[in-house]
Amino acid sequence: MKSIVRLQSQSNDIVIRCAPRAEIIYWGPHLTHFQENDIESLIRPIANGRLDVDTPITLAAENGSGLFGSPGLEGHRHGQDAFPIFTTQSISHHQQRLVIEATDEIAKLRFTSEFYLDPDTGVLQLRNGITNLTSQTWQLERLAVTLPIPERASEVMAFHGRWLREFQPHRVALTHGSYSQESRRGRTSHEYFPAMIIGEPGFNEQNGAIWALHLGWSGNHRIQADVKTDGRRLVQAEALYFPGEIELEANDTHWTPWVYATYSGHGLNHMSQQYHSYLRHHIIRFAENKPRPVHLNTWEGIYFDHDPEYIMQMATKAAQIGVERFIIDDGWFKGRHDDQAALGDWYLDTEKYPNGLTPIIDHVRKLGMEFGIWFEPEMINKNSMLYQAHPDWLLELPGYDQPTGRYQYVLDLSNDDVFRYLLERLTALLNEYPVDYIKWDMNRELVQPCHQGKPHAYQQTLRFYELLDILHERFPNTEIESCASGGGRIDYEVLKRTQRFWASDNNDALERQTIQKGMSYFFPPEVMGAHIGNKHCHATRRQHSIEFRGITALFGHMGIELDPVKAEISELDGYTKYVALHKQFRSLIHSGQFWRVDMSDPSIQVQGVVSPAREQALFSIAQLAMPDYTLAGQLRFPGLAPDATYKVTLIDHPDIKPVREGGHTMRDLPIWMNQSIRVSGEWLMTAGLSLPILDPETAILISLTRQ
Repeated sequence: MKSIVRLQSQSNDIVIRCAPRAEIIYWGPHLTHFQENDIESLIRPIANGRLDVDTPITLAAENGSGLFGSPGLEGHRHGQDAFPIFTTQSISHHQQRLVIEATDEIAKLRFTSEFYLDPDTGVLQLRNGITNLTSQTWQLERLAVTLPIPERASEVMAFHGRWLREFQPHRVALTHGSYSQESRRGRTSHEYFPAMIIGEPGFNEQNGAIWALHLGWSGNHRIQADVKTDGRRLVQAEALYFPGEIELEANDTHWTPWVYATYSGHGLNHMSQQYHSYLRHHIIRFAENKPRPVHLNTWEGIYFDHDPEYIMQMATKAAQIGVERFIIDDGWFKGRHDDQAALGDWYLDTEKYPNGLTPIIDHVRKLGMEFGIWFEPEMINKNSMLYQAHPDWLLELPGYDQPTGRYQYVLDLSNDDVFRYLLERLTALLNEYPVDYIKWDMNRELVQPCHQGKPHAYQQTLRFYELLDILHERFPNTEIESCASGGGRIDYEVLKRTQRFWASDNNDALERQTIQKGMSYFFPPEVMGAHIGNKHCHATRRQHSIEFRGITALFGHMGIELDPVKAEISELDGYTKYVALHKQFRSLIHSGQFWRVDMSDPSIQVQGVVSPAREQALFSIAQLAMPDYTLAGQLRFPGLAPDATYKVTLIDHPDIKPVREGGHTMRDLPIWMNQSIRVSGEWLMTAGLSLPILDPETAILISLTRQ
C-alpha cells in the first residue's frame, strides 16, 4: 500500500499520508521538486506535560486517539462504540482522484474519504463517508470534513446576513479557541452562507495566502475553525443533524455533502477565479448554449393583480425594451389573491385566466421572448383545498402548534403521497404549457421538521433534490431559478440542478453593490440574478438614478422589475439603454475573469471583468458614500496584458460636468473622460488611471480595448 500520495494542480497541491492513519500533511502552493522523504521535515516534537505520543489531525479527527477538540465523527451504538480509531485498509489513487478506506474492527465501522483535485483550477472536492459493518444500529450524530490549515492562517473571513441583506462579509482573528457559524433553518440560509476563508492577517483582493472552503448543501450546516492549544489549526464543514435523524443499519453508508476547497497565494481574486472556473467547467449546466436571456418579472409590477390582457400589454412593452424572457410571478393559480391562501393548489385560476395561459404564452413567444412562471412547490397554506383534503401532509411534529411563516407551512416531501402529488402537478403543467423557465421559491424556514414523529430535515433536502432531478430528466430544456425569499438557498449542490440564483429580494442598487460583491466571491456573474429595480425601491423606499441602478445590475444575469405599461417614458428609455448595454458586454461579463479592486477609500467599490485573452475589459466604479478625501485617487487595473496598449473609453456616467457647465464636484475632469486615450497595460496596472470625484450612490463604467 502506497503511504504518501500527492494530488497536484497548476496552482496548489495536497499531500496525504495514507497509512497507517490518514492525515493531510501539506495543502498549499504547487510543489515543483517534491520528494516523498521531504515530509520527514514536518515530524512533530512531543511536548512535555501532554500525552506521550503524537496525535495527528487525521481525516476522521478522532477523539479516541487523544485529539482533544471537535472530532470529525460522533455517534454510538446504544452508548457503545463511541470512540472509534480508524486504520487504513486500502487506497485507490488514479491521477487526481484518491479514495482511502479505513476501519475500526472493534467498533465495526468503516471511514471512507474521497478526494478530487481539479488540475486546471486547483479546487479540491472532498467528502467523508461512514459505514456500519454490523447488524446493530449505529446512531450517527455528527460527520464532518476536517482540513488542517497552517499556523499562519490566523484571520477568518465569513459571511452573515438576513432577508434583504445577504452576503455581508466580516472578519475575526483566529488566535485561540473556535469560530463557528451554523444554520438550523432547513436551507442554506440568508444568515450564514456555508463558506469560510482563513488566511494570513490582512489578506485582501490582490494579496495574501488564503485557504477557503464551501459546503455544497442546501440544508442545516455548520462550519467551524479551531485553534488547538498547541497552535495547530483546522477547519470543519458538515451538515447538521437533529437527534435521531441519521441511523445506520447493517452496511448502510452515510456521506457528508461535498466540500469544495482551494488554496490561493494571491488573495481573494485568485480564489474567486478558481471557483468560477471550476463551476463553469464542472457544475453549471445551461439547457442550451445561448446568451443568458434578460428577464422581466411581473412581481413588482402587478403583485397579485393578474389580468391576462394587461399582462400581454406588459409583454409587448417588455419586448420593446429588449427583454428576452417574460415571467409571470405569484398569483396565477386557483384562489391566490394574496399571500394568505392557496399555496399547494397548483391549478390555473380560470377566473383570472378564463382562456388559460396559452394566449399569453403565444403572445410572448411571437414577441421573440421565452416564457417563465413562478412556483413554490414545497409550501402550503392551511387556507387551501390541498390542506382541507390532506391536513396530515404537513412537515410537523404532531401535538405542537407550529408557527407560520408568511402565513404558510411546509409539505413533508418524505411522504410519498406528497412527493407524487407535487411531481404530478408540476409535470401536468409543464406538459400542458411550453414553459422555458421556473422561478422556484421557498419563503419559509423549517420548524419542527418531522416525518412520522421523527426529525427529517436532512431527508427533506434530499427529496427536494430528487424532485428537481426528476423534473430535469423529464424537461431538460426548462431552466430553474433557486429563490428562497431571495438568497436563502444558494450553494453548489443546488446549482447542479438550477441555472440561476435570485441573490436578494432587495433591488436597492446601493444594497445590491454589497450583496453582489459578497456573492461574487464564490459565484460567477452568469448565475447571479441582478435586476434593475423600480426608481422607488420597494424594499427600502430609497430612490436611485437609472444610471446607478443600471450599472449595478450590469454585472450579473440581468433582469428588470417594473410595470412597463405604467412606467414613465424617461424610465423606459433608461431601461432600454441598460438592457442594450448589458447585451453589448454580456459575452464578456459571462465568460471573463472577474476582479474586485482594493481601494484606499472604502466608500469606492470597483469591480470588473477581463476577457480570457485580455483583449477587452469592463470596470465599474461605484461611489457608495461620501468619499474620505477630496480626490478619489488612482485606479490600478488588474488582469491586463502588460505588453499591450489599451484604448480607455468612458462608457457611461451620471451626466458628470465641470463646475462651469453646472456640475459641483470638479472644476476640471480627468482628460480621459472627454476623449479616449491609449495607455499601455503595464502603466494601467502599476500607475493607473485618475478617477473623477463622484457623488454618493453614483457609478461610472469604463471600457478597455486592446489596440
